[in-house]
Amino acid sequence: MMAYFLTKNGIVIAINNMQLSAYPMSGVFFMTTADLFHWSDDFNVDIQEVDEQHKVLVDLLNQLHHAIVERRGKTASQEILNQLADYTRTHFLLEESLMRVLHYPGLEIHKQQHEDLIQQIHELQRKIDEEGATITFELLHFLKMWLIQHINESDKRFGDFFAKSSHLQQYATWNKEVEQTMKKKKWWWKFW
Repeated sequence: MMAYFLTKNGIVIAINNMQLSAYPMSGVFFMTTADLFHWSDDFNVDIQEVDEQHKVLVDLLNQLHHAIVERRGKTASQEILNQLADYTRTHFLLEESLMRVLHYPGLEIHKQQHEDLIQQIHELQRKIDEEGATITFELLHFLKMWLIQHINESDKRFGDFFAKSSHLQQYATWNKEVEQTMKKKKWWWKFW
């Protein structure tokens, strides 16, 4: 987790994973060009597609961070934010579909968390489009912290449920039967 402290003489102290850095303050909130969010396998929920999509979300968040730090302009930042918003919706649909299929008891609460974030992003996009608002480091920090908390709490709870789901046991058995059948040579394979 990244924490920032501003000293009286205008130096920003940044603490990230117990590493300490100091930077001069230049009149605005300061961020380094390093990634905002470093993916770790500790974030895995052990559902391969969900984990892969989480990595894409982290990458998009880092792209947005770099666009702001490198001052690529409002248009570039907005495009990345729009990609992040679109991909987030796609990701949420996948999670909610899996939950629905497996009759996950926490679906409604989880879905409400998703809807709340989407609403906040829509409001931000509206402010950027209509009021000329900018994407700030505080917003990036909020998105990062939201994603970390959501993965570590809500998504991991679902990951545990997914791993224990009796619905999956039938597919595990079926997959073994298919694998054994596919390993057996068939008389017609010699024509392939």
